[in-house]
Amino acid sequence: MKFLTNLGLYLHIPFCNGKCAYCDFYSAFTNEELIDSYLTALIREIKQWGGKINRPIDTIYLGGGTPSLLNHHLVPLLKAVYENFNVLDNAEITLELNPADNVLEILKNAKTAGVNRISIGAQSGDDNELSVLGRRHTAKDTQTAVKAARNLGFNNVSLDLMLGLPDSNLKTLKNGLDFLLDLSPEHISAYILKIEENTKFYKQKATLNLPDDDAVSDQYLFMCEYLENNGFCHYEISNFCKENFESKHNLKYWKCEEYLGLGPAAHSFLDGKRFYYPRDLKAFIKGNSPTPDGEGGDLSERIMLALRLKDGIKTEDLPTAAKQKCELFSKNGLAILDDGNFSLTNSGMLLSNSIISEILEEF
Repeated sequence: MKFLTNLGLYLHIPFCNGKCAYCDFYSAFTNEELIDSYLTALIREIKQWGGKINRPIDTIYLGGGTPSLLNHHLVPLLKAVYENFNVLDNAEITLELNPADNVLEILKNAKTAGVNRISIGAQSGDDNELSVLGRRHTAKDTQTAVKAARNLGFNNVSLDLMLGLPDSNLKTLKNGLDFLLDLSPEHISAYILKIEENTKFYKQKATLNLPDDDAVSDQYLFMCEYLENNGFCHYEISNFCKENFESKHNLKYWKCEEYLGLGPAAHSFLDGKRFYYPRDLKAFIKGNSPTPDGEGGDLSERIMLALRLKDGIKTEDLPTAAKQKCELFSKNGLAILDDGNFSLTNSGMLLSNSIISEILEEF
């Protein structure tokens, strides 16, 4: 009998009330009728997959888009999950929350639905920066959202922060970090701004006063040291947490564990196969099948993902030439090679794509 390892479940909620200037995630402007149609389709998929899969679910992640827009729909949606999957009692259930919305009502519904982890899209603690990013909320809204979450008993709160913003520097970054730290989150996700095609920023990039690569690197290294000095573990390139508050769901991606993703643009890794639903809301509502995306989980892929983590990889399975490169990166201060374990330093994480590529060239 095959051992039934725990599975993660990702539900993509592709709705927003507005498009942020930097965002290229798949989402659509919404109305109540469209939400109803989508939830009908999503619950249809939940029932179909629940009938196929006999594996415990230990993480559920509602991402988007803006999944908090579901509000009172959260209860029937997660009820459908519980009715069709074997959700463990201690499962981590995360909801992404936009602090611009009716947070108290949303959080009450989330609590009723079984959500126990809240990820709040703070992005900045400065109202001018938030305006430039096209965010609908203010710094005060973020404070209100965290306070409401605490009052309702949520003891696992994550806050997002962006760095490398237009007109930013180490001083503005420190202000942003202090803003988050004052809210005492258990987890912080910090992302370097990347200008993507098909975004407002892409059209404006010639006029944006963006810090250069060296300045962004300085911001990243300052942030890593500052958060570590304030009691946070830097466990993944862009993620920091208090002890034992890692994102269990996202760790599945980086550890090459299996998960099921439902909704347009959602990806899955199941029974060694990767597949995804196309970025097409109408097609998903109609019931179109996901698209195969090949095999997953080979050694190269596991190395690529694991090197995002502070724990790194064991070198025993690496070719000799790859081990030699690990030694070279370690001597150059980009990695730590200790007793057969290879992991990137903060400086190495800035160059992770290049380092990983060079190691995988030896396979």
